[in-house]
Amino acid sequence: MRLGSRDYVYEELADWAKLPAGWSFQDAPDVAVDAQDRVYVFNRGDHPMVVFEPDGSLVTSWGEGLFVRPHGVTLGPDGALYCADDGAHCIYKCSLDGQVLATIGAPGQPAPRLSGKPFNQPTKVAFHPNGNLYIADGYGNARVHVYSPAGEHLLSWGSHGTDPGQFNLVHSVAIDGEGKVYIADRENHRVQIFDERGTYLAQWNNLHRPCGLHIDGETVYIGQLLTHLSVNADYPNLGACVTIHDLSGRRLARLGDTRPGEGPGQFTTPHGLAVDSRGDLYVGEVAWNAYGQRLDPPRMVRCFRKLVRVRW
Repeated sequence: MRLGSRDYVYEELADWAKLPAGWSFQDAPDVAVDAQDRVYVFNRGDHPMVVFEPDGSLVTSWGEGLFVRPHGVTLGPDGALYCADDGAHCIYKCSLDGQVLATIGAPGQPAPRLSGKPFNQPTKVAFHPNGNLYIADGYGNARVHVYSPAGEHLLSWGSHGTDPGQFNLVHSVAIDGEGKVYIADRENHRVQIFDERGTYLAQWNNLHRPCGLHIDGETVYIGQLLTHLSVNADYPNLGACVTIHDLSGRRLARLGDTRPGEGPGQFTTPHGLAVDSRGDLYVGEVAWNAYGQRLDPPRMVRCFRKLVRVRW
């Protein structure tokens, strides 16, 4: 099935991820792609990091017994994977084969909820061109924390609320080539944009529960969740889609049906996004419907093969 428009047309590859019999992601909250286009699916099943070739064939898995509740994974400029574990309240820096190289935060020792101190259920890491880490924190806080590459805490910003610079669930973070910081402010239905010191610059509205956030060059991909309310569960055009934007916020394409669902071309909860060197898009979903009920069988990571290449 084909989705999208203009320079962003994709073919959905059915049953892309070839899991062994009996394996399940349960939830696939995030996905990352390395320099060889191998795909890392950070998930909440028995095998928390499952690695695939671009054709969906299984390479390996790791992380068993390490993670409490996987949430976000980011490939760093050093070639390591930075895994946000919101259940353990920390960030694990891991090699591509699963060796823990460093930890930011104290596993199992959260900062007090709503305190603004790192960390209480952090959700995602992004890297500034200068090498600093920007960490979204998250479910238990309304903060963005900045760390040096050596793990030194440099600064933080954000508070709870709806005003510019305030957050209602800091769900994801991404940074463009100029160093501007994009925050998926999920329950305020917007993406906010800041400079590297946390000064508010702008916001993008007309979004529905923006959740996944990924920047590839000059293109911004936003996964938007379906409603969590029963009263408007049958409304069309409320999230359950992936939208593609330029750096000014102009929407270039929309992927997904007008209503949520489990069929081809439909989404419910596009939670994590990644793009490979060919422009193919990978979408990780968590397995919940509009009424807070788990989907059965759970959703899997999905691959969308790009059919139209951007003309330079």
